[in-house]
Amino acid sequence: MILEALSNALGPSGCEQDVRALILEQVRDVVQECRVDHLGNVVGLQRGRADGPKVLVAAHMDEVGLMITHADDGGMLRFVAVGGIDVRVLPAKRVVVGRERAPGVIAVKPVHKTSPDERGRPMPIDQLAIDVGATSKAEAEKIAGKGDYAVFATRYQDLGGTVTGKAFDDRAGCAALVELLRRGPYPFPLHAVFTTMEEIGLRGARVAAYAVAPDLAFVLEGTICDDSPKKREESPTSELGKGPVISLADHSVIADPRLVGHVMQTAEALGMPVQIKQPGKGGTDAGAIHLARSGVPSVPVCVACRYIHSPVAMLSKRDLGQTVDLMEQSLRRLPPDLVKGQQSAMEMTRP
Repeated sequence: MILEALSNALGPSGCEQDVRALILEQVRDVVQECRVDHLGNVVGLQRGRADGPKVLVAAHMDEVGLMITHADDGGMLRFVAVGGIDVRVLPAKRVVVGRERAPGVIAVKPVHKTSPDERGRPMPIDQLAIDVGATSKAEAEKIAGKGDYAVFATRYQDLGGTVTGKAFDDRAGCAALVELLRRGPYPFPLHAVFTTMEEIGLRGARVAAYAVAPDLAFVLEGTICDDSPKKREESPTSELGKGPVISLADHSVIADPRLVGHVMQTAEALGMPVQIKQPGKGGTDAGAIHLARSGVPSVPVCVACRYIHSPVAMLSKRDLGQTVDLMEQSLRRLPPDLVKGQQSAMEMTRP
């Protein structure tokens, strides 16, 4: 799978070109049409073997990162977050910065110079800086200027049954979608969309869904995994190694029950374990897609990932493989009238 190359690529929101180039190289021979729209989304069409519902499958290319605001007089680069980053994970982390991917480290006041109050709370982002070894403002500005990006300098590692790397949210979904295209075609037109700027408001998905105007949609995501030891018993959001994760409801969407039922029935037919994500957590491109035009029935199907939005994430290779298998069979078994049939039944019940 292409996950390693995708994970290692730099691609924060609004700067997805390296990820996009990798994906275009992988999909150009397995789709009949492919274009890049004005917001940088990759929109591919696999025509399929017959007429049927227009199906959209989406995964977002961008990752959380940092954007440089200015260099200070001492040569430190100041920054803001791009996407949702917990400031607790930032101090002393290695990053790559700017157009030339210069190495840097996120600087923080030494612990022996902090007060008890400062040690008891996360350091605000405006008190952090990126040290690139510059000794002056002018020297730092040669490395990175206003609006340049930085991302965590994490490299992909295979640990056997699991892998670690950065940006599994949502390079795991991108890798799964590439593999689904390789396994096609399917018995309907499949629109594969690799979206931009999900982490800052589902922006690419909004315009892509409007342009495609699908009948229904699946969204592939790397989702929250919350299976670490806890002081009290509580239901985990999802768990590593327990199979694909179906999201019923999050902050952005309530999944269409017809699609949820279809995916669940497919998993049962395959004898495959699936997890139901704890409702109310996170958000996905389905939040924008399901609101396009007159509405698009949508469901997120996810891979559990530990430590998302941090310098390093972890996922199970088996979970990722099963997610691809589940999605492939869900697409191949998709009833042509799954959505239209229910609409007709609803219309028949009207007085």
